Amino acid sequence: MSELLLAGGGHCHALLLQRWALAPRSRPAVAAITLVNRQGSSLYSGLVPQLFAAQIALEACQIDLRRLCVAAQVAFVEAEISGLDLDRQELHLHGCDGTARPALPYRWLSLNLGAEITASTTPSTTDATTQLPIKPLEPVLAALEALTPGAVVQLIGSGAAAIELGFGLSWRGLKVQLFVKASRRPYWGRFAAALNAAGVELKVDATPGLADLRLLCTGSRGPQWLKNSGLSLDANGRIYTNAQLQVRGMPQLFASGDCAVISDKTRPASGVWAVRAVPTLAANLRRAALGKPLRQWQPQKHAIQLLGDSRGAAYGEWGPLHWGPNRWSWRLKQHLDKRFIAMLQQQTAAMQQGLRRDEMACSGCAAKLAAQPLSNALQRLGQPRDVEDAAAMGDPIAGVQWLQSIDGFPALVADPWLNARLTALHACSDLWASGAKLHSAQVFIQLPRCDIALQENLLLQSLAGIKSVLEPLGAELLGGHSLQDLEPPKLNKPLSQQLLLALSLNGQAPSQRLWRKGPLHAGDVLLLSRPLGTGVLFAAANAGAAKAHWIAGALALMQQSQADLVPLLAAHGCHACTDITGFALLGHLGEMLALSPGVQVNLENKLMALPALPGALELLGQGYQSSLAPSNAAVLKQWPTLLARETEAAVQLLLDPQTCGPLLAAIPAAQAQNCLAAMQKVGFKQAAVIATVESATIGNASVKK
Repeated sequence: MSELLLAGGGHCHALLLQRWALAPRSRPAVAAITLVNRQGSSLYSGLVPQLFAAQIALEACQIDLRRLCVAAQVAFVEAEISGLDLDRQELHLHGCDGTARPALPYRWLSLNLGAEITASTTPSTTDATTQLPIKPLEPVLAALEALTPGAVVQLIGSGAAAIELGFGLSWRGLKVQLFVKASRRPYWGRFAAALNAAGVELKVDATPGLADLRLLCTGSRGPQWLKNSGLSLDANGRIYTNAQLQVRGMPQLFASGDCAVISDKTRPASGVWAVRAVPTLAANLRRAALGKPLRQWQPQKHAIQLLGDSRGAAYGEWGPLHWGPNRWSWRLKQHLDKRFIAMLQQQTAAMQQGLRRDEMACSGCAAKLAAQPLSNALQRLGQPRDVEDAAAMGDPIAGVQWLQSIDGFPALVADPWLNARLTALHACSDLWASGAKLHSAQVFIQLPRCDIALQENLLLQSLAGIKSVLEPLGAELLGGHSLQDLEPPKLNKPLSQQLLLALSLNGQAPSQRLWRKGPLHAGDVLLLSRPLGTGVLFAAANAGAAKAHWIAGALALMQQSQADLVPLLAAHGCHACTDITGFALLGHLGEMLALSPGVQVNLENKLMALPALPGALELLGQGYQSSLAPSNAAVLKQWPTLLARETEAAVQLLLDPQTCGPLLAAIPAAQAQNCLAAMQKVGFKQAAVIATVESATIGNASVKK
């Protein structure tokens, strides 16, 4: 349960997070706050026309919600919102890929959902033209990137959005047709001459024909799922609130931005009013949690609206007054837009005062014990260290070997469902690296000390995340053990990121095909199933230095199950395999070589071509690294030529601890290229050959000593 749930990542909630990051005492006095949004970033609408005109890069108008959540000590959940249960006080969700997720309960709920294109005004079409609503923006941007100059784009709409995008897309070099209604001529007629001069073809009351892309700018309404929410809505599906921004008749719910309207002070959907509502929303969320009287917001009757033509001039509007186009209005628009986005993109004081890079404690698999104290303790105990990924349980029975492994770590992300899913996938890789199929699991979980309702939901979300991995694999969750932390919760982390989760897994493999880490054979080719870099990416994310799309890309890749690789690798003659986890590629490759006398591996030939997650090499080059990386560097003494290049980003990538890391498989040379092609065909697009195993030669710097 979240005591305060922020649903949607619109401008109001982004500004709330920024306010809480800079002034932590302004946060509501509740134990847990969670932001739910369909992705880890949102786009600032004021700069979108310039983005469509290809005058600025995507990052220039991107609001990084994950980074703001880290700074504000708020949990972030990436999910689609699909409904609301007012009686149970739960927000219904599903994963952005359609994965089922349990509902999130709340005590206080703030809705800042944005708007959707009005379906009733969408023109029917029987042609093959690609047709998209202008919101959400991300699919539209992807479609525009696929177009070549001169492609025909149709805009359907007579309002400011269609006109401004018409200017922008024509600047991009596209042939733009703007379909407008004659009844709206008093508005769009003011821009007709300028649109024609920009090359935009006006179509009045016309029927759209064939085009390369059709974009619908036909008015907006609240999200469709609000229809069945039980909330009081206006004719456009927007939520009615009172002047305190509380949903009408629902004092525990607040709503703001384009999805809401004050009952007796209706205003058009506009970012201007949304932004100015934030101080009242922030004050009232805090006051509601304290049981204090709420403040009223009195929105101004009119607000300045500035519409740019992408050519250095802008039109202005304030109520009944209109002016432009002129350059001073354009400069004012540029100033206001850039000031707003800079305010949200800046590294907050809370982030800048964080730990030094070399003191940053990492979670996920980077939190595991370093290799040296582990080996030393086992050696002093007289216990041999088994370097294999999974332990064999007794003798084979009817040609089947039972295997067991255990793995876990402190929470990597603040979403308990996603964290549990990642932990389960990470733990499974020990069995997959042994050639095994998952059979069953038991779980150990330590919960933070907090309200029992919060603990119940953290446990529910975590178990559901584990089952989202086990059930598609036909495996069963047998049970486990839970306890709570005796120490008070940490103030600098969301409760949901103070979990400790581990799984004990059982699996089966054909005894004649059981993979171990070695020995490797001369002539083997080493295949890596996917890119490296999760350690440095999440270390940098904790410092507010990782870009939103880097983390989103890493999380998407980490959630890709590698179970399908087991039969594929077996079919291509795999005979040795491991997974790359906390000791990094160089450490785990060293374990394979330790079991392989008489052979060597030269990594330098492929060093610069190692697959890396976007952003990983850039961050390593800036000096960011996981807290486990320095201890992993001890293995470099066995690789003298690499040791001489230790400060290079490519070498540091070899030392980067991985969560949900790739499999590293030894394949006979004759089957390596076919195996690589098969891996890429089933979705592992960045699988790569990283080295060839050779007979050892005296004096070669790559010999394992």
